[in-house]
Amino acid sequence: MTPSLVLYALPGVAEVRAGDDLAAIADTALQCAGLVPAAGDVLVLAQKIVSKAEGRCVPLSSVEPGAEALELARQTAKDPRMVELVLRESSAVLRQRPGVLIVRHRLGYVMANAGIDQSNVEQGSSGECALLLPENPDRSAQQLRARLGMLYGVSPAVIVSDSFGRPWRMGSTNIALGTAGLAALIDRRGEADRFGRILHVTQVAAADALAGAAGLAMGEGAEGVPMVLIRGWTHSAPECNGQSLLRPANEDLFV
Repeated sequence: MTPSLVLYALPGVAEVRAGDDLAAIADTALQCAGLVPAAGDVLVLAQKIVSKAEGRCVPLSSVEPGAEALELARQTAKDPRMVELVLRESSAVLRQRPGVLIVRHRLGYVMANAGIDQSNVEQGSSGECALLLPENPDRSAQQLRARLGMLYGVSPAVIVSDSFGRPWRMGSTNIALGTAGLAALIDRRGEADRFGRILHVTQVAAADALAGAAGLAMGEGAEGVPMVLIRGWTHSAPECNGQSLLRPANEDLFV
């Protein structure tokens, strides 16, 4: 049981560029906030700074759309170059209509535009750029957690988060793309509720809930707060990563 959670928006994170050391950037931001990581802390990072550090920014001038991209661009009224990038990052196109392109990302996420966008992305000298998701968000989280452990002697859990639309609901909320050091999904099936009834379907998307809370502190516009430290989260469930949050395709009734 977690009695309370405290969220600290970490200030002073400058524009992240390819090759930057996110552990060093986090260390500077934590110092600016007067914080030292403690056991049980969770560091949530916006996907964009992870992608930028990993060099996942693609100049649109370098993209040559193929026939499928050109046709989908016609159907959706989107930039054919952006559609081409979406196709390269996806394993299947699930839905399309004017202004909407829903795909299954190569890592299993079902999302709009394979998570590719241009908001809060510095445009290069070669023109417009688009930012792809990290190659492997779970691996990104694991590597950052290991680096923080070397710096502090304590390894906070790490969540790589991204804003996400949801079926049935308007608006977006942050979810966990990748995690390290915590139970991303807590399976409570088999436990009894307060009246002794056995839980048969209850699984808690803990990493998504933590990412959603952090998203409120980060903001979605020009706030420039891509790191949030969460303190007070406790759990005893076995560690599992962000991939555990993906519903198997054969159980997804909506795609």
